Amino acid sequence: MNTSVRRTLKTAAAASLTAGLLAAGAAAASAHVTVDPSATAEGGFTKLTFSVPNESETAKTNRLEVKLPTDTPLTSVSVKPMDGWKAQVVATTLPKPVEVAGATVTKAPTSVIWTADAAHQIGQNEFQTFTLSVGRLPAAGTTLMLPAAQGYTDGTTVNWADAAEADHGHASATSSANSSAAASSAPAEAEEHRPAPSFVVTAAETAEGSATAAPDAAPAGPATQAAASNGSQAAGWIGLVAGLLGLAAGATALARTRAVKK
Repeated sequence: MNTSVRRTLKTAAAASLTAGLLAAGAAAASAHVTVDPSATAEGGFTKLTFSVPNESETAKTNRLEVKLPTDTPLTSVSVKPMDGWKAQVVATTLPKPVEVAGATVTKAPTSVIWTADAAHQIGQNEFQTFTLSVGRLPAAGTTLMLPAAQGYTDGTTVNWADAAEADHGHASATSSANSSAAASSAPAEAEEHRPAPSFVVTAAETAEGSATAAPDAAPAGPATQAAASNGSQAAGWIGLVAGLLGLAAGATALARTRAVKK
């Protein structure tokens, strides 16, 4: 193999490696805290599964706080237990009373906080899922935003709280340490757009087995059945009379034929 061919192969290999690293970096930067609801129907209950990736190259994720809505409160909130993680449902007084299913609600769960022990923190290139069961869901068309605060072992907190249509310049990364320490320890791409986990509530489902269109044939009621029965009996009697008349006419014709022959 000549020198020019070897150089060409080395250049191609280097380009491929660089492209792979860039793709991996883009994938890591695009990872978000997301929520996956098992159901979205108005007035119902749902299981919310939050997917939380670790985005820091130097620290582990050891805390997650999910904030719940106060204008459309979820009056029922329960947590699925996780090994090595302690969960706390925080209930507070709402900013103003809210009507939920005909009842006035003044206090409701407003956040859920998970904290990890040292053995179960989320490390580099890892993610974890956190599950809630909540209800009842608000009116159809409501966008249920569930801002999440992801805490790291280096004291950094990244807030996933931007609206979906917010500009990328409105980042929500904060730190409990001083500003210089936060700048040096914050995960990569700390200034990028960080959308809050959210989903849209859909229309309530119809009852099982119900139909929106008219059925092909309505079931017969007692009066309809009686009328059908009477009609059937009348038809039978008419048929019998017609048969007897036909028989009589035949007998008469036969008798006349015999009389003529004689």
